[in-house]
Amino acid sequence: MQKTFVLDTNVLIHDPLCIFKFDNNNIIIPFIVIEELDRLKKGHGEIAISARQALRILDALRDKGSISSGITLESGGRLSVSNHGLDKETYTIDDSVDDNKIILNALALKKSYTLQGFETNSPVIIVSKDTAVRIKAESLGIPAEDYKHDKSSLFQKYGRIMDSIDNTNGIYSIRYVQSEDNIYKLSGPKDYKQIRKTKEVSGIEPKNVEQLCAIDALVDPDIEIIALIGAAGTGKTLLALAAGLHQTAQITKKSSLYEQVIVSRPVIPMGNDIGYLPGDIEDKLRPWMQPIFDNLEVIINTPKISVKEKAQGIPMKSYQYLIDAGLLQIEPLTYIRGRSLPKRYFIIDEAQNLRPIDIKTIVTRCGEGTKIVFTGDLDQIDTPYLDKMSNGIAYLISRFINEENFCFLSLKKSVRSKLSEQGAMLL
Repeated sequence: MQKTFVLDTNVLIHDPLCIFKFDNNNIIIPFIVIEELDRLKKGHGEIAISARQALRILDALRDKGSISSGITLESGGRLSVSNHGLDKETYTIDDSVDDNKIILNALALKKSYTLQGFETNSPVIIVSKDTAVRIKAESLGIPAEDYKHDKSSLFQKYGRIMDSIDNTNGIYSIRYVQSEDNIYKLSGPKDYKQIRKTKEVSGIEPKNVEQLCAIDALVDPDIEIIALIGAAGTGKTLLALAAGLHQTAQITKKSSLYEQVIVSRPVIPMGNDIGYLPGDIEDKLRPWMQPIFDNLEVIINTPKISVKEKAQGIPMKSYQYLIDAGLLQIEPLTYIRGRSLPKRYFIIDEAQNLRPIDIKTIVTRCGEGTKIVFTGDLDQIDTPYLDKMSNGIAYLISRFINEENFCFLSLKKSVRSKLSEQGAMLL
């Protein structure tokens, strides 16, 4: 039986192409959703870009039919924008709230057998990334679902250090195996080689087998894209930064693999936003990028990295030296669109707060010779419309899991401190 899906605004923002991913089912976009997209398109950043893209897609479809009576999609489904009367008589809910208008629209559609030109009396289902909308809809008798197209739980199955070299795990991306006292790196269906146990980068030494494997992947030029996930204190960001700096010419004094280390992270606050920040772009960024600076302080203050720059004879006493020398660039993801980045070591921190569409935008910026590392903690998602299975890094893992230039590692052991490990376990 065909179904009729009523889409919330946040679904179109999450994936502007979502209307093509409901197979041969009917798709209803309430009039209020178009109004919300119109308001959002006038802003800046990825949300505004997604709103404009969604509106352009809907506008282009108008050439194929009437958007009020229904446009037949290639999937066999039909799309229409609904200005159906709101069912305010039966249900006494606040119709001044946009989310409630979407629910009332769905309730009115449920009562109607015409469904704006559709001949079938198909079940009406609200699709929303907003948990509150889904709860309210269900309480009023309207089935509600999250947008499921880009959800993935593959990260739960893979990413751990295997304990048998005979177990290829059924995937082709890079895996690591601990067999007795030896560590092996597997690639493709069966290719494997033993790795060195004693590895240090920028003076940072691995504290467990997981970190040893992570360092090996981070310094392997054949691995072009990496996903490191793990709880707080497992060393994801520190290892990525140390490996990136280790592979720049001015640090290693060898031929350069990468011209620069670029570090970015989404600008999302924990708790209430502190509002306007004075100063230039560096001053505004500092509170958001402070976790990066904290990790850089650990690397710079490690004795092995405190070498003198031969040309100037100045000790590298702070990360500001690296920035001034052009080795390190720290910037928000806001300005990544449109750039081309060859020969860069690109680190995306807190990637669990990115949408799948953001991940695509970032990866497609990588030029020849660039390596990109995504780090994140899937238990610390601060974006309201993402969850453990629908965020960008989970999506990346699901799409790259069989690519031989990709490595996914899930770090479980906290090394920050005993107190940090206690907090991760007990809280």
